[in-house]
Amino acid sequence: MKNLLFLLISFFFATPFFAQQDSISVSTEELIVPEKEEPSYKPYDALAPARAAFYSAVLPGLGQAYNDKYWKIPIVYTALGVGVYFYLNNDDQYDRYRSAYKSRLAGRTDDEFSNENGEPILSTPRLIDAQEFYQRNKEISILVIVGMYALNIIDANVDAHLQQFNVSEDLSLKPAFNYDQFSGRTGYGLSLNFNF
Repeated sequence: MKNLLFLLISFFFATPFFAQQDSISVSTEELIVPEKEEPSYKPYDALAPARAAFYSAVLPGLGQAYNDKYWKIPIVYTALGVGVYFYLNNDDQYDRYRSAYKSRLAGRTDDEFSNENGEPILSTPRLIDAQEFYQRNKEISILVIVGMYALNIIDANVDAHLQQFNVSEDLSLKPAFNYDQFSGRTGYGLSLNFNF
């Protein structure tokens, strides 16, 4: 009997077990873990706007790159470049009229604003007016350059602020109509809804 019991126990542990597979069980490979959705805004960083403004002040467009708005960099440099172009163009025109005016004061009539006979095409008062015109345009060009530079800094600062602003679907603003049953009138208004 002991031998039979030993033989049964040996046979029980030696034979592989066969059973049905569990149809309800789910393998760990099949489990789909929902990924956390990243917010559409950057986490709050109190120094991000100041950093972006500082970078734009050091090098125009660098604050836009810091904010990951690379498409704004060509706009910044185009705006600054237009101001520089008009400044240089007006400076060249001013120098032309200034040198002609100086040669007229020296008594020479061979400037570019005189004909072949030495007769002036533009009178001396017209040369003075042209100098004043181009001088004013140069000053306006400098103001445009300074304004675009300041706008570049302001844009980087505001954009860094707005990237941290939480724009959620939980906030909605809808028109609302309220019918008053007692007076028979319709009231119009806006409804602001928060979903938590």
